[in-house]
Amino acid sequence: MSWQLAYPWVLYFGLLIPTIWIVQMVRSRYRTGMMSSTPSRIAAAGGSARTMTAWMPTLLWSIAAGLILIAIARPQEILDNTTTTRDAIALELVVDRSGSMDERVRFGGREMSRLEAVKGVLKEFIVGDGAQLKGREGDLLGLIVFGSFADTLMPLTQSHDALVEALGRVEIPKIKREQYTAIGDALMLAIARLKASEDAMKRDMDDPEFELKSKAVILLTDGSNTVGNYSPKTAAGLAKDWGIKIYIIGVHGNSNAWQQASERIRNQQNDQEMTRVAQYTGGQYWGVDRIGDLQQVYAQIDELERSSIETTESTTYREWYQPIAIAGLGMYVLSSLLSGVVYRRVL
Repeated sequence: MSWQLAYPWVLYFGLLIPTIWIVQMVRSRYRTGMMSSTPSRIAAAGGSARTMTAWMPTLLWSIAAGLILIAIARPQEILDNTTTTRDAIALELVVDRSGSMDERVRFGGREMSRLEAVKGVLKEFIVGDGAQLKGREGDLLGLIVFGSFADTLMPLTQSHDALVEALGRVEIPKIKREQYTAIGDALMLAIARLKASEDAMKRDMDDPEFELKSKAVILLTDGSNTVGNYSPKTAAGLAKDWGIKIYIIGVHGNSNAWQQASERIRNQQNDQEMTRVAQYTGGQYWGVDRIGDLQQVYAQIDELERSSIETTESTTYREWYQPIAIAGLGMYVLSSLLSGVVYRRVL
């Protein structure tokens, strides 16, 4: 709570009040008193309570004048009403946990599995790193993981602490048959989750026209689609129909010297396919050779899928001059009554 005066310059007139006091004191000093043939008796009688408090009317008048000046200056209590609206964004984070994600890499000066490195970068994408990544505060985020099968680990939520906790529990499947790569199935599950969440919001808000500002799938994989019921191309068609963008990050694996040629061809073919899938939905594909490049890629996505915050500020005031003016007038009336009745002088 804060205060202000609409016309603060009015208070300068308050400097006249001490001047009035001085004038009153001078007048009292030279005012003609009652003549008596026995001044000694009058002096011996001393001052009465009335004479000793003769300054009261002037004091009350001064207080009244001060209060009226404050009222004229119009004291106001400032009430700030700020309304902030944030465009709703829903992102499904889809992480590959196939067997190849167990490959050892160096990241942040340490050796770890590719999956652990990805989890570290994704955590920074969610909560921010204080540098490139700003965090996704206020956004709806979900987590889907896939190998041979796609699973929802966390439905769309704004509770990002719970999401980060779920991300930390992601591991490579122990069973070999679950370690393949079902990209198409993972995309289908992700876009179905986004569509279902938006439809649920429409029902909850009783607003058939409601739409999320943006719905997107951010999928990371180090392989190509090898198993599953759906192809990435099929998923892309449905995503476009539902207004969902797909962003794909392809991490190229390490290869031995004799594998480099065939590995390069395979990466190129997969990059081309994933690029077509992403661009068909209005999204984008990134192929990275080094795990350290992931932070830069997620930073680009962070900027692409950034909600706008609209702030409407309206300032209202509560006026306090009326009670102050009433109090000042009351003091003035009391001062006049005391001057005319209790402290009335007979010259």
